[in-house]
Amino acid sequence: MTIPISRIRNKVVDFVNIRSGSIILDVATGTGDQAIAFARKDYSITGIDMSEDMLEIANKKNKDKSVKFKAADATNMPFRDKYFDVSCVSFGLHDMPFSVRKKVLKEMVRVTSLGGIIVIVDYALPRNKIWKYLVYHFVKSYESKYYPEFIKSDLKALLRKSKIEIIDELRVFLGAIRIVKGTKLN
Repeated sequence: MTIPISRIRNKVVDFVNIRSGSIILDVATGTGDQAIAFARKDYSITGIDMSEDMLEIANKKNKDKSVKFKAADATNMPFRDKYFDVSCVSFGLHDMPFSVRKKVLKEMVRVTSLGGIIVIVDYALPRNKIWKYLVYHFVKSYESKYYPEFIKSDLKALLRKSKIEIIDELRVFLGAIRIVKGTKLN
């Protein structure tokens, strides 16, 4: 899945279409692929993750040091309120229990400026019943134990409860991945 997902990184940057010079937070950055995709467009990026091993890989990929990677807990971020213009979590929510997912979204809202953009990139299910069945069982075969609950949950309702208003959504990869662009509500 790594190769098809890597092609989506630039699509995320283009879809989000944020103003030049924006300050961006990449939550659960992992090996830094989404953060580096944003950095190629000359944004100021900070990527956080709890895994030192993942961050070590991210730093090796970050050849021009265009991204600041930092070890941090996404449920208790070490940033002041309303600091970032954009907060993004890419393929991270499905790896979290529901209670952690709620805390991460709450923190993303806290550190994002009023009217700022919040981006969620994660798995979805195609609308076609056959593809839905195939995608669900394929992804379930290699993803974390939290994936089944995540994919069956109402992400839109969770975002509303987290004070995120959805502006736009793009389905890619046969509808198996969704890019959600939202804004922070007051």
